[in-house]
Amino acid sequence: MNNLPWGGRYEKSLDKLALDFTESIDVDEKMVQEDIWGSEAHAIMLGIKGIITDKETKKIIEGLERIKKEIKKGKLKLSKELEDVHMNIETFLSKYIGEEIGGKLHTARSRNDQVLVDTKLYIRQKLLDIMTHLIIFSETLLNLSRKYVETIMPGYTHTQIAQPITLGFWLTGYVSMFLRDLERFEQLYERINSNPLGACALSGTSFPIDREITKRLLGFSTVHRHSFDVISSRDFIIETASILAILMSNLSRMSEDLIYWTTFEFQMMDVEDEFATGSSIMPQKKNLDIAELTRGRTGRVFGTLMNVLTIVKGTPGGYNRDFQEDKPALYNSLEIVLLTLIVFNEFVKNLRPNERRMEDLARSNFSTSTDLADYLSKEKKIPFRKSHEIVGRIVTQLIKRNQKDFENKQDLKDLLEKEGVEISLKELRKILEPMEAVNSKQSSGGTAPEEVEKTINALLETLEKDKEFVSLKGEEIKKSKSLISSVIQYIIEGNPVKDLDLDKFSIEFEKDKKQISLI
Repeated sequence: MNNLPWGGRYEKSLDKLALDFTESIDVDEKMVQEDIWGSEAHAIMLGIKGIITDKETKKIIEGLERIKKEIKKGKLKLSKELEDVHMNIETFLSKYIGEEIGGKLHTARSRNDQVLVDTKLYIRQKLLDIMTHLIIFSETLLNLSRKYVETIMPGYTHTQIAQPITLGFWLTGYVSMFLRDLERFEQLYERINSNPLGACALSGTSFPIDREITKRLLGFSTVHRHSFDVISSRDFIIETASILAILMSNLSRMSEDLIYWTTFEFQMMDVEDEFATGSSIMPQKKNLDIAELTRGRTGRVFGTLMNVLTIVKGTPGGYNRDFQEDKPALYNSLEIVLLTLIVFNEFVKNLRPNERRMEDLARSNFSTSTDLADYLSKEKKIPFRKSHEIVGRIVTQLIKRNQKDFENKQDLKDLLEKEGVEISLKELRKILEPMEAVNSKQSSGGTAPEEVEKTINALLETLEKDKEFVSLKGEEIKKSKSLISSVIQYIIEGNPVKDLDLDKFSIEFEKDKKQISLI
């Protein structure tokens, strides 16, 4: 006979090879507390609705509380022989309180909706953790932006020096990207924060359950209504993987910039020794391994997105065991992103710009060519396309003379005169000065220091709203945990459960001790 909880249908035990292939304990261990939380909410709902008796509810809750404590103390370990976290918890429960009562916990519930509760509760918290550290990282970048708002550096397009910018401007550019990542996380959070419990296998249940009760006890904002959609869909997993991939893409691009800039060829930045590594054979090396590993681990996070897309695309409607494979890579990616944000925040604090070198590069490769063309268009009333053509011809002539920048203003003045344009040397020096070029970009979002300051303030204002969101959602989770903890205490004290009205259930705190009362 099969001893697994679903074994009634089978005459033989599951082969060990099949069990080893199908169990999911390594991943499920991350969700033990979430599984118990979901089971306690479910048991309370069953008791309130009279589906199980007050006595049975009390016994189940006491058993689950015991399991929770013993797992935290390391006294209980999940067994692979029981396939997953759900069957382990149920088996522990039946062992402690007897199968007659313990077996009633799974009334009006399937592992199909149970695993979704665990997964959503786990991901929900991880998203808040990631958002918190992304906000911290963004604030670090903005603090550095203020410091370097007038620090000239070259801006690049096509990996070539293009126009002068400032380091402060560059830093705010990445914060602007990260704020969109935060916006995506917030929208994702709201979609994830819906209660799947009660969908059961795929069609709901004939028991008179109340999904609003479990919604409140688990801190979900809505009920995911359609049972078939609940069980069939893993788009929230795909969306999570997608947003993580986009964030890592942004971090990887920032890493790429920094890796180049710290090379001998660029020498635009250095990093303190605490955040650099060396070579086992080349004594002179100083490597940006944190940035390189960020870039490398981005590939793993990208792989997660392709992993879950591939898993889901071939599955028919309803639950499929394929879905077991959506969590290992995703949970790993959540950890990668969280750790990357924590480490990268400290890493950027330890970067040291070489301001002299940055300014030298900002003067090279004819970086103020656009500014000269703009001057011809504005002051000499030459159509911009014609101005562009004139400056382009002059740059070509200067390159033929082995010049790499506009340093020789007299040569430039002579070439302009051949094009029929008269500009004094004094005016040319002003036009071609990188800081003048930066200051002239006063359009909204431009490089002018006062514009960068406005951008910083606007980004900080948005970050404050993001902080409020994370704080609000964190408080909602805390309130739901406080509510269920108080209801559990109320039940353990032997109070009646059937028809308990959660709307009239209040928590009072006196002298650091919870006092429960029914209003």
